[in-house]
Amino acid sequence: MYKIAVLGDRDSIYGFAAVGLSTFPTVDPEEAGKLLRKLAESNYAVIYITEALAEQLKPEIEHYQEQRLPAIIPIPGVSGNTGMGIAAVRKYVEQAVGSDIIFGGN
Repeated sequence: MYKIAVLGDRDSIYGFAAVGLSTFPTVDPEEAGKLLRKLAESNYAVIYITEALAEQLKPEIEHYQEQRLPAIIPIPGVSGNTGMGIAAVRKYVEQAVGSDIIFGGN
């Protein structure tokens, strides 16, 4: 059975444990990269990662975007929303339908 993981700073991710997700608190990019690889090679189908941490792991995340699993999804952290998550959704929608339907093709 597939699992769901959440990576990021402790304050941003601790609530996810309450709904049964596996949480991996870290702010160190090197440690986070190792964790990401370990989780991707394990039984994790979805990995949520705070936008701040995802920004530091762009090359690693891009490597996994070419694969079916895991889906790596940026989420806002306690420090706020950087827009990275919505930009990724916009890109995927454009690729899927050939047009930017979220913002009217602009």
